[in-house]
Amino acid sequence: MSNIAVAIDGPAASGKSTVAKTLAKRLGLIMVNTGAMYRAVAWATIQHGVEAADSAAVVELLARVKFSCGVENNLSTVLVDGVDPGDALRQDAVNSRVSKVAAIQEVRDLLVSMQRDYLELGSVVMEGRDIGSVVFPETPFKMYIDASEEVRRKRRSAEGIIDDPTARDKEDSQRKSSPLVIAEGAVVIDSSDMDVEQVVQAALNVLRERGASEELLSKAN
Repeated sequence: MSNIAVAIDGPAASGKSTVAKTLAKRLGLIMVNTGAMYRAVAWATIQHGVEAADSAAVVELLARVKFSCGVENNLSTVLVDGVDPGDALRQDAVNSRVSKVAAIQEVRDLLVSMQRDYLELGSVVMEGRDIGSVVFPETPFKMYIDASEEVRRKRRSAEGIIDDPTARDKEDSQRKSSPLVIAEGAVVIDSSDMDVEQVVQAALNVLRERGASEELLSKAN
């Protein structure tokens, strides 16, 4: 398959989602937000009255609820039983549950399979926490976007999200299943003192250095 995967990982509020979306738009690739998929599962537990920490109940929920992923205007979409949760995926109640459901192996198995299926639709820029380490470990185009704790707290607050990104990072890095790590071979980009365009340029440099085609890179000019 000639389609490529650009893997962008990083902790909460590091700026990886904004950078991934911008990079994908510039290159004309499909942008896949895997966090929205895990948030959709967390949202579904709320709708069905299931405790996110009850792994057995969450696994049973997976058998009853249909999660559908697609593409619209080159952006990934996720539906729960045909319903688009929309802005509800950013609610505090979802934020407090997402790390718990993401730690359940059966949830990860389902969503990783769905994430890999995107490569059949075209080349992708995929962002998350285990893209370079688990979803597409063979891709040479791996980046880990980071930022200082202070900067990430400010960004989170500016988004109107009331949670502690470092607490989320701790949960994600300590889970047994696909923990948050810097993937082997990934280039670390510290976005603390960079604007979006600077980080995007750094990402384009990684693609160029790792052998991305000039045909692809020329689209960003």
